[in-house]
Amino acid sequence: MMKKEIYALKPQLDGLVERYNVPAFAASDPVQFPRRYTDKRDVEISSLLTSTIAWGRRPMILNNAEKIHTLLGGEPYRFVTDGDIDAIGDENVHRTFFGRHLRYYLRGLRELYARYGSLEDFAVAVGAPELEAPAWKIAAELNGLLADANAGHPLGGPNRCLPSKPDTSALKRFNMALRWLVRKDGIVDLGVWDAVKPSQLYIPLDVHSGNVARSLGLLERTQNDRRAVEELTANLRALDPADPTRYDFALFGAGVNGEA
Repeated sequence: MMKKEIYALKPQLDGLVERYNVPAFAASDPVQFPRRYTDKRDVEISSLLTSTIAWGRRPMILNNAEKIHTLLGGEPYRFVTDGDIDAIGDENVHRTFFGRHLRYYLRGLRELYARYGSLEDFAVAVGAPELEAPAWKIAAELNGLLADANAGHPLGGPNRCLPSKPDTSALKRFNMALRWLVRKDGIVDLGVWDAVKPSQLYIPLDVHSGNVARSLGLLERTQNDRRAVEELTANLRALDPADPTRYDFALFGAGVNGEA
């Protein structure tokens, strides 16, 4: 798509941002869970765990995110550091995500916070902020840390926490968590990180945002993979180089409500 054609879409997209990047829309979105907290560590852990189960019907996602936070006693960081992880049973948490997968994630997060103090400091330690696309580096390094922390703990299946091959994945859910953590718009996203900039974020591409982007000509690739995320985000950077993912709720909201 030519830049001139992209610029012609700016008024329409900016209008969608004004309509959907609002607290009322966020109230029915998974971002409501990390928004409950002020401590950066609580926000980080809530963002990771909530985004991990953010697939499927929104009412189910919200109900099961509530279930996770209840299992953590409403205090994610305290539970990660001091809670009884092994006491979590193997009940179904969300679709194909079970208690064993939650325990797997929590063991890894316990190791991460013991060694680095925060997810942001972990990202800095692995050199992610120096990269053009930090999300994929953080996800790959986090996968390795989770595996190491769970050595000797049989999982009985895929870990379900992060894609096993993040390099080619769209990383929809992880990019969503990073949007919450990095963007600080004073409306929806919390922006508790400084090391990664909004300009380094990539769109959390899902079926809704992908369909709208294709209908507008912002995305030609038909597969929702990393290449599609890069294509769409590059086009949105032409409209806002400093904050391309400000259009995430715009595309998603329009898709959910059948506007494109």
